[in-house]
Amino acid sequence: MPASRMDLADAGSPELLAKLILEAEPDLPIPVPIEELCQRLDIMAIQDLDTDGFEGGLITDTDRSEGIILVKKGREERRRFTIGHELGHFLMPLHVPDQTGRFLCSRADMLRLKSKEGDRRQRMEAEANRFSSLILMPPTRLRQSMRSLREPNLQHIPALARDYRVSKEAMARAYVQQHEEIIAILVTKGGRLLRSYKSIKFPYLVCSPGQAVPARSLLHRGPHNLGIASCFAECVADVWTDVKWGERAPTIHEQVYAQRDGFALVLLHVDGVDEEEEDEDRQIEESWRVGFPMRSRRR
Repeated sequence: MPASRMDLADAGSPELLAKLILEAEPDLPIPVPIEELCQRLDIMAIQDLDTDGFEGGLITDTDRSEGIILVKKGREERRRFTIGHELGHFLMPLHVPDQTGRFLCSRADMLRLKSKEGDRRQRMEAEANRFSSLILMPPTRLRQSMRSLREPNLQHIPALARDYRVSKEAMARAYVQQHEEIIAILVTKGGRLLRSYKSIKFPYLVCSPGQAVPARSLLHRGPHNLGIASCFAECVADVWTDVKWGERAPTIHEQVYAQRDGFALVLLHVDGVDEEEEDEDRQIEESWRVGFPMRSRRR
């Protein structure tokens, strides 16, 4: 039975909202037909605009009886994520825009995963991103797709991104969250870290966004072929992680996937780590899995 607004009225979180939609639409194909789903959920139109002022927008009435999604023209993968983001705003009743009846969301909003305590707008943007990711890459379906891929490898990312019709970065983030191994995928440009996505048990990274990638990283030991994942190389743990005196250093293997315009993905695969993630990051990642339980990790 197709999802209806009435069935979703009590969903107070992006995780529950996505879960209810996916339960109502068990045969939803991959890639998810996000525009058709919007139509069934009272989005009357999706308008593509040439604009630099925002990445996406939503126009709706006070009662949320119907809505219009605005989306910046561009790559189809980014466009689909933006549509999912704005659909999340529309369906979550606690998402109240700054201007009555209108959300306007920037590129930075589309990347937000965390929010400062008490910042309502940041919280709404992070929740809309979680919803978009969950609805475009349903966790159960994604884990089925990943089951035959076994060990983590950056070569999986572009293939899965094509199948689900999302960006490589969006897929990298979901891949880390759903993979059974302890991994991190880092987004870099020009040798600097932009963003990082980590498994719950991945150790603390010593490199922060905006900083140069460590000189001993495999990234600097190129050249790397565009669009082809490098071989894995074992690296000294303290290149990337904070190894405390007297503690056993984890074994880390590193892989690089070079992209255009100086962008690159870096995969870090950890064996035998006992450290736990910081509480804030743990709570965020666990929240993405509500209603989508994972299998036990391999022993």
